[in-house]
Amino acid sequence: MVTAFRWLLRIFGMLVALAALAAAGAYYFASRSLPDYSATHAMPGLEAPVEIVRDNANVPHIFGETDADVFHALGVAHAQDRLWQMVMMRRTVKGRLSEVLGEGTLGSDELMRRLDLAGHARASLEAQDAQTRAALEAYSRGVNSWIRTVNEEALGRGAPEFFLFPGEIGLWEPADSLALIKLMAFELSSKMREEVRRARVSMLLEGERVRDILPDAPGEPIGALPDYATLFDGLDQGAALAAADTGTATPWPEPGRAGASNVWAALPERSAAGGTLMANDPHLELSAPGIWYLARLELETGGVIGGTIPGIPAVLTGRSAALGWGVTTSYLDDQDLYIEERHAEDPNRYRTPDGWAEFETDSTIIRVRDSDPVTITRRRTENGPVLPGHQANLAGVTPSGHVATLAWTALSDDDTTMSGAMAVMRAQSVEEALEATELFVAPSQVLALADEDNVALQMVGRMPRRDPDHQTAGRMPSPGWRAENRWQGFFEAGANPRFVNPQSGIVGNTNNKLVDRPFPEHVSHDWGDTQRIQRWRRLMERREVHTRDSFIETQLDTVSPAARTLLPLIAAELWHTGEAAEEGSRERRRQRALDLLADWNGEMNEHLPEPLIYASWLRELQQRLLRDRLGPMAREFRHVEPVFLERVFRDIDGAAAWCDVIQSSAEETCAEQARQALDAALIRLEETHGPNPESWRWGDAHEAVHAHGTLGEAALLAPIVNIRHSTSGGDHTLMRGATSGRDPDPFRNVHGAGFRSVIDFNDPDSSVFITATGQSGNPLSRHYDDYAARWRRGEYIPMSLDPELARGGAVGITRLEPAAE
Repeated sequence: MVTAFRWLLRIFGMLVALAALAAAGAYYFASRSLPDYSATHAMPGLEAPVEIVRDNANVPHIFGETDADVFHALGVAHAQDRLWQMVMMRRTVKGRLSEVLGEGTLGSDELMRRLDLAGHARASLEAQDAQTRAALEAYSRGVNSWIRTVNEEALGRGAPEFFLFPGEIGLWEPADSLALIKLMAFELSSKMREEVRRARVSMLLEGERVRDILPDAPGEPIGALPDYATLFDGLDQGAALAAADTGTATPWPEPGRAGASNVWAALPERSAAGGTLMANDPHLELSAPGIWYLARLELETGGVIGGTIPGIPAVLTGRSAALGWGVTTSYLDDQDLYIEERHAEDPNRYRTPDGWAEFETDSTIIRVRDSDPVTITRRRTENGPVLPGHQANLAGVTPSGHVATLAWTALSDDDTTMSGAMAVMRAQSVEEALEATELFVAPSQVLALADEDNVALQMVGRMPRRDPDHQTAGRMPSPGWRAENRWQGFFEAGANPRFVNPQSGIVGNTNNKLVDRPFPEHVSHDWGDTQRIQRWRRLMERREVHTRDSFIETQLDTVSPAARTLLPLIAAELWHTGEAAEEGSRERRRQRALDLLADWNGEMNEHLPEPLIYASWLRELQQRLLRDRLGPMAREFRHVEPVFLERVFRDIDGAAAWCDVIQSSAEETCAEQARQALDAALIRLEETHGPNPESWRWGDAHEAVHAHGTLGEAALLAPIVNIRHSTSGGDHTLMRGATSGRDPDPFRNVHGAGFRSVIDFNDPDSSVFITATGQSGNPLSRHYDDYAARWRRGEYIPMSLDPELARGGAVGITRLEPAAE
């Protein structure tokens, strides 16, 4: 017995030793992928030596004798730090994720193959100007030089993830960078999904009630739209409900969540120091690594510094010595969904205004890891590609014998957006940058500009020209065979909204309504913000002059204007009513919560209980109001819509009818619904956070999760690759922390400012910026998450073009030397 025990002990010890040896070996090979920032590399394609000086925050400052060499070095820096991210984004847009990830990504691959964004990017390469093509080619050489260096020097395959998901790392091509811009366009437009949702809601509700839950932004309202079911035969409420979203992941952006941002700029007369000011914080889905990568390029036109996206050789938001620029999502209505009638006897033909036409048809093969390849047949009409009914709830709005197609500005073969971005980056004045905006196609953005004396706000991107007699005004899918529903080309760039040096001295956009123009020059029916703009305007008007610090204070503001508006409405009949209730009773619990809210100023501070009570209450209230009429579709309205609740509790156009449960004999009031919703919300909060409301913390529920796109769900690796921390802010604050809206963590912060910058042209080198995670995409690097704590605390790093400051305390200087071809 003793002998057997000794042998078991020896075997166990050997297994532990082998496991430790294996772990050490795995770490050794994975750590080889960490780049040596002080190394020297010989690379073909360079005209002269280049230096990549990584300052003490690991921001690369690239100095070369020619622009081509600088872009080559940017390709090297991007690949050193973000090769896995670049390759996966390229696989995403090309529909090749399943080759390494398996069947779980087939839906995404199928959609990307049908849209063929990569094909449109290849076609657009010839449309770029010569300077841009040269930059794209030099950048590609730099990326490929690093890939060859990784292979030749056995540098851990370039990233640890490549050991877990082996596959060929194809060479980077200039068209790949253009494809990533189109991928960004995909992630920044949700108009198609908004059309589908509006169509389905219109089959369930009457006109005014549709406007309640899908409200227009304040301003001139649009005329009445038809009930969607009247446009086609074979559609009814059952079709709308049958397509209810069950929470299954979809690559399409969620309605209202296709990007957000804040940007604003002030003229010298509104600046305390006498120089123009600018602030920008683009909002995207939080991830690890984040989408943004900080870099400085020393070009022939001068230095530029700011936020880049790995794979795209341009500073997309940043500054030079002469010009600052920033971006927000414009919410331009750049997509239209069409329902095409198929020929009853020949399904290869579809109806057009001029009769029947053949679908353009081809096939493509999707290779799937550990499974058989999948062949899909792609079809295209004059309006655009045919989309599968199983995605984005399209089946619920597509009658039998029909298919859905998509018209979208990003499906262009002459997209010169990359050339536009390059021209803005090289511009030396607001006037020069405005001239370059005509080159932008997709994604549409609101571009803010500031030089020493001027500020401007310009919407960029092609705006579809629609017929004034369009049956649905582009708000719902329409019959594709009707000529009045088809696009009539595009408006001239001069039709895009522009604001230069306004009398107020300040321009800005929070995804709010830009203009109040009638259809079809309306720009959009559905805007991304009705709340943040109120708070921003108040903060801008509160001071006669601003400073860099006041812009930072505004950027980090966490007061919710929605809370300040809605709480007095929904609690009007609940505040301080009745005698003190018995301790432990439902009434006492409610009184304690209301007492806390009565003294609250609407600040969504992570350390307070009030934001958690408020958010839980309103979420429960909205769901109670919607479930009765929308049934399972109510779950798709995951985020509180302040305009809807305000309409209900002010009884605008009879909206208080939502409070009465139509399936009950009694007539419920809005006060009763508010009270019952609060009681239900408090019960849930007690179950999750304990019985003492004073000890609850918003930050415990509003935890920011920067998840790794591939390994974030792996139980063993998630704690290593995901970055988590509690945060302030909320869905409607300037420091936006948009919530998931999905159980079991409905208030998790999943969408926010991955990049922040504040630029001061009185002292340009005092400008600051930050990203949400870190520069490196390698989880083993200390630079993987070294910005995260500073980002959470609202801190920044210098945004300086001073070469000596960059070299002082640099974490390394990479030297690239020309090598023989």
